[in-house]
Amino acid sequence: MKAYVFPGQGSQFPGMGKELYHSNSRAKSLFKRANELLGFDITKVMFSGSADDLKATAVTQPAVFLHSIITATCLDDFNPEMTAGHSLGEFSALVAAGALQFEDALRLVAVRADAMQKACEETPGTMAAVLGLDFETIEKVCEEIDGVVVPANYNSPGQLVISGENSAIDAACEALKAAGAKRALKLPVGGAFHSPLMAPAAKRLSEAIGRTYFHEPFCPVYQNVDAQPTMDPEKIRENLLKQLTSPVRWAQTVENMIADGATSFTEVGPGTVLAGLIKKIAPEGAIEITSVG
Repeated sequence: MKAYVFPGQGSQFPGMGKELYHSNSRAKSLFKRANELLGFDITKVMFSGSADDLKATAVTQPAVFLHSIITATCLDDFNPEMTAGHSLGEFSALVAAGALQFEDALRLVAVRADAMQKACEETPGTMAAVLGLDFETIEKVCEEIDGVVVPANYNSPGQLVISGENSAIDAACEALKAAGAKRALKLPVGGAFHSPLMAPAAKRLSEAIGRTYFHEPFCPVYQNVDAQPTMDPEKIRENLLKQLTSPVRWAQTVENMIADGATSFTEVGPGTVLAGLIKKIAPEGAIEITSVG
């Protein structure tokens, strides 16, 4: 079975989408439509902006979403039998599976990005990558730290990102190193994504999701919250909202997709982060892994 996966925030790069815009009339039309819907010239930032310009959450999230979906639209043989996306990438996965229309998903991504940015400003926090420890040990250490610090991204065996209050993250990093972590390194991010600190953003996103029509997808979508496949529009809504304050169970998602018959994974969008993670998760040589974008 063909699995298509979509990257999240952090995969952006200067000039992203420019070649697509100039080589494909369908791509050009979608980029122009995105400018209209967002109310600003995102294509100008994507094509000509610096890496710093692309770091702003209000730009990054719609930019990565656009690049992913437009790339998928331009593929000749795009025919997913299962989809998944990492954090923001879940919106791309839902469009790819027919659960959301392009315009509706872009509006939700814009609301999500703005709400997350405001939540970061209201309650400062950060994230840290932990390498070389098993998931259970990291979970136990986080539980013992005073303050808010939780697992946020189960990326691959031996790689988990934690999220929470600045002081709690600092304390957790020291405790994790003492527990045997090869590295526990704070990340240059704007806030504590996928943690309870994102609750204010979830409230605002809930209102937007409530106004949006979700279709039944034509193939299973494996969602971040529980790493399980679903084709139920109401379940998709519920999980999409929970995702903001819950961890991204990426390693478990890939394992479940393989167990359910995935024989190939194609990462669609900017960068090759997910392809690299899948190579660490999948049995060596058992799965075909490619990237497009």
